[in-house]
Amino acid sequence: MKEYYHMATDTLLDIYVDELGSLHAAECQLLKVLPRLAKVATSPQLACAFLEHTDETQEHIDRLDQIFAMLGLRSNGTTCEPMEALIEDSKEVVVRYCNPHVMDVALIAAVQQIDHYEMARYGCMRTYARLLGYEEAADLLQETLDEVAEADRKLTQLAEIVINVKAVSQMTFA
Repeated sequence: MKEYYHMATDTLLDIYVDELGSLHAAECQLLKVLPRLAKVATSPQLACAFLEHTDETQEHIDRLDQIFAMLGLRSNGTTCEPMEALIEDSKEVVVRYCNPHVMDVALIAAVQQIDHYEMARYGCMRTYARLLGYEEAADLLQETLDEVAEADRKLTQLAEIVINVKAVSQMTFA
């Protein structure tokens, strides 16, 4: 199996392969940061959600590896710059906020930004796969898209019911 390298993007297939490589790199980067975010989250529910997200992220990487194998390629393990910036934002949250409840609110927002980025990318890749006739890959990409959307929904629910409420209860008004 040959290793995928960044290539000129002259066709939809070239864009598809290039974007799959970038998405693979993004998931690998996210896999490293989610356990750290789980450790600093003060809410046990939030820590648990981040750990579940970590397990799902590994599954996403496995699916992308499967798609690369279908193409007779493997990812080259580069860095995804947009994901790197989103991860840096999430790391900054940890040092920016002293109030643990406020930090949890900000962590949710940071991870949801990552989720929304991923949803946009997976939606595009699924569409490209379908246009290129890669139905099995499209189904795998849709499965991941559904999981990311569900993780985002769970974070929203956790924020609205628990995390944001605790942060508001900590406020003092003059």
